[in-house]
Amino acid sequence: MTWSFEAVAENLAKEFGEVHPAEMVIRCVEAARHSAEEVIGEASPELVERIARKHLEVLALAAAEGHGGS
Repeated sequence: MTWSFEAVAENLAKEFGEVHPAEMVIRCVEAARHSAEEVIGEASPELVERIARKHLEVLALAAAEGHGGS
């Protein structure tokens, strides 16, 4: 990852640190970057952060629903 994407991962790791391990955050950032590059041919840090944040929010919601249903 380049520095700008490392900064994105660090910011999201702080934001989601209580919900997701740092490794998951990094994987989401890498997946978001790859997806943006595949779909539109480029991946700005801002776009990658938005995509990764949505993924992490959905994963957090799914995890909360899974624990709440037990």
